[in-house]
Amino acid sequence: MRRTSAALIPPPGAAVEATAPAEAPIVPQRETLRTEFPFELPRGYVDDSGTVHRSGVMRLATARDELIPLRDDRVRENPPYLTVVLLARVITRLGTVADIHPGVIEDLFASDLAFLQDMYRRINSEGHTRASVVCPECQHRFAIDLAGGRLGES
Repeated sequence: MRRTSAALIPPPGAAVEATAPAEAPIVPQRETLRTEFPFELPRGYVDDSGTVHRSGVMRLATARDELIPLRDDRVRENPPYLTVVLLARVITRLGTVADIHPGVIEDLFASDLAFLQDMYRRINSEGHTRASVVCPECQHRFAIDLAGGRLGES
């Protein structure tokens, strides 16, 4: 028979204090904002040497990004050119192209330009096209994108 320490076993009828584990201090989580979004062009930008560049990064637009092109003479003369100037400001990387300027955007295939326009709209209007809904059957809450669930869908 094993003996146990008397200090570990309380005498019969003695009150036993239960000690709850110490609660961890509540540390507020730091909110982070995603500002850059990678993409893959459907066709790709072909540079002067014939190299195709498909992967890139677009950043969130600022108010300045949307205001400055309005003073551009090319945009004043041709309002649809705003898209070209605006995309040149917010695309931070396109393959190994060092300088992304309106001329690069002008040389994109139409399908790639449409893809980038849709991506710009999606990342810069997030929060405005999403709605919180509740399933009438199970009461589960979830979010839907009112602008469409797939690229090109609206």
